[in-house]
Amino acid sequence: RGAGAEELRAASERHGDDPLVRLVEHCADRRMLLILDNCEHVIGAAAALAEHLLARCPGVTVLATSREPLGVPGELLYPVEPLPEPYALRLFGERGAAVRPGFTVGQSAEVTAAAEEICRRLDGLPLAIELAAARLRILTPRQIADRLDDRFRLLTSGARTALPRQQTLRAVVDWSWDLLDEPERAVLARLSVFSGGCDLPAAEAVCGPDTLEALASLVDKSLVVAAPDGDDGAMRYRLLETVAEYAGRRLDEAGDRAGAERAHLTYFRELVRTTDPLLRGHGQRAAVARIERDYENLRSALRRAVAARDEQEALSLVLSMAWFWQMRDLRSEARLWAGEAAALGPDPFAGPAQLAPPVRQRCTDVPPPLTGELLEEARRQVHLCRLGYMDMEMDTWQSEEGQARLRVIRETYRADLPQACRTPGNIWYFAVLMTGQLDRMRDLADTTVRTCRELGYEWELALVLQLRANILANRSDTAAAGLADADEAIALFTRLGDQWGVAEALSARGETHEKLGRYTEAAADYTRARGLAESMGAHAQATILQVRLGQVVIEQGDGERGEQMLRETLDTSRRHTNEARPAARMMLVGRLAGTGRTAEAREQLEALRGEFKVADIVFFHGMSTGMEAMLDAIDGHADKALEGAAEAVELAGDPLAAVIAPNLSALHLLTAARALALRDGPGDAELAARLIGASDASLPAGHHASRMEREWRQDAVAAVRALLDDGAYARAHAEGGSLSVVEAAALL
Repeated sequence: RGAGAEELRAASERHGDDPLVRLVEHCADRRMLLILDNCEHVIGAAAALAEHLLARCPGVTVLATSREPLGVPGELLYPVEPLPEPYALRLFGERGAAVRPGFTVGQSAEVTAAAEEICRRLDGLPLAIELAAARLRILTPRQIADRLDDRFRLLTSGARTALPRQQTLRAVVDWSWDLLDEPERAVLARLSVFSGGCDLPAAEAVCGPDTLEALASLVDKSLVVAAPDGDDGAMRYRLLETVAEYAGRRLDEAGDRAGAERAHLTYFRELVRTTDPLLRGHGQRAAVARIERDYENLRSALRRAVAARDEQEALSLVLSMAWFWQMRDLRSEARLWAGEAAALGPDPFAGPAQLAPPVRQRCTDVPPPLTGELLEEARRQVHLCRLGYMDMEMDTWQSEEGQARLRVIRETYRADLPQACRTPGNIWYFAVLMTGQLDRMRDLADTTVRTCRELGYEWELALVLQLRANILANRSDTAAAGLADADEAIALFTRLGDQWGVAEALSARGETHEKLGRYTEAAADYTRARGLAESMGAHAQATILQVRLGQVVIEQGDGERGEQMLRETLDTSRRHTNEARPAARMMLVGRLAGTGRTAEAREQLEALRGEFKVADIVFFHGMSTGMEAMLDAIDGHADKALEGAAEAVELAGDPLAAVIAPNLSALHLLTAARALALRDGPGDAELAARLIGASDASLPAGHHASRMEREWRQDAVAAVRALLDDGAYARAHAEGGSLSVVEAAALL
């Protein structure tokens, strides 16, 4: 609402050439909005002018647009944030339609996805989005998105009438860079080595002790974004992707990348190395959050250590992160990085086997470099980390070469070694299991428990007690003995403050109760464990607990609710379903088969085979083969059911399958009996009765059959009894009771 041109001219004539005097007199008694647009390059003069006017002209309001505040008394800041996605997409669509008539961001799913990626990677910056849209003259949205790694070469087609600094993306950022002093440039360049931002201690560790002032200035100049993060509200700093790429190039030009990346690697190696022990106690939640907050930085540190072939740093990082990966079920990440780190040094299991000496110190108790036996143990342990995810490459471990390697690992450790009591040293149990020495498992667990007590390893004791409870829970004749182990593990983990461990121990106790047919107690343990897991953000743990709870609910008679719980875990929008999804599908197949929905059961079985390599693991392959045979029997396909049941019985003899589910052979023999009754050829009924007898005799003492097992046996017995009189059935059943599973299978 200022005066017109004539009044300004008159004021100028009265006061000569002093523009400030002219402006003050003109504004002194007026209400006026004065706009100072894009004034960062004259920030000092603009600040002086604003302060002078505001002190002498009470009716004046100054609106200044700049990349940093003026820094005058009474200033109110209104940050102009990047465009939110809907508006960024709208701008991209409008500018795109201007250069390519008919273009819309919603014309196909592919175009929409590419446009969203462009806007996201350009951080919602309007000028960058306009420059990207201008490229639609010659490129598709997907081609533009794929070339954003070289965005400064790509985005160069601005309007000819724009200021030179606004015609290319490089010119825009050059303009801001040129306004910085040397300390600000050095800090900005070094900040480019971070991934996902950083807090102040990390910035100071990488950029130097005098970082604070430069960082504050860079935040003021909108080159660094600052925002509170985490429960403590501490400030976190990050670069927009465009600024990060530019700053990275400047870092290369200065020849400072190696030093910055080394400082970054050292800082985050120490962060995770010193945080890892806190994952096992009262500080567990904060420790998990701390690692998650800087997980992208930790991945960058791992990449750089591997790329530099720095074995020591890679070993320290992988072993420090191993338990976090376990807690968060980051299986692919763990397997990848363990393999990368293992490849940097000599193979400790290349053979022949040499017994490892006792090592009480953790390999991550001290920073690199490691020497002597501690280094050798670290090399062994990183290979064991990879072994811990053997289910992802079972074909390798089941090969002749893989079995030979497992035997070397098996002979390298003993259960009374200190390092065998801890993770990842205790993964050597897998080698014992996978080389067929199942009879050793209980004795090894007993020795480890005794060693933990002797050495005073409380957390390790809680863990091995929970694992022993799991081993004992697999068989009904040993399950009851596992209750005491589970109870002690729960008490220890509770006292130590390890809620993740409490959930795992509750799950072990729930499995024990379930094996003993105590479904109310099992449901209570699973429910409590799931609540703890969810509160910890342990989504994978919570999901597998929901699968177990759903099965127990079905056993309690509420089939519809239990089925719904199983289906919820199959929702494709859910993450972290590594173990849960195949387990839920298997249980769902049993539920659907038992309620006559064989077509849908077959769909679930096919989905299981499609998304999970059941053929790679004998146990799962045998389970799926047996389930298909059950469905064939229900659908009346006698010969096919008999063939599948015979194969399933053979597969159930696998050592691992015998440990996990010793009742499988009995179930498959019942399927074969039902198929024989369905076929009803000469001698089929008598053979079927023998198989039922062999099935009953094969079950462990005190076995509590599940609802599905009871119903399946009832159906098989009813089908066979319909073909035989009571005497003939009793004689054949008794004959079968004297047969082993192998002998019974030979009759098929």
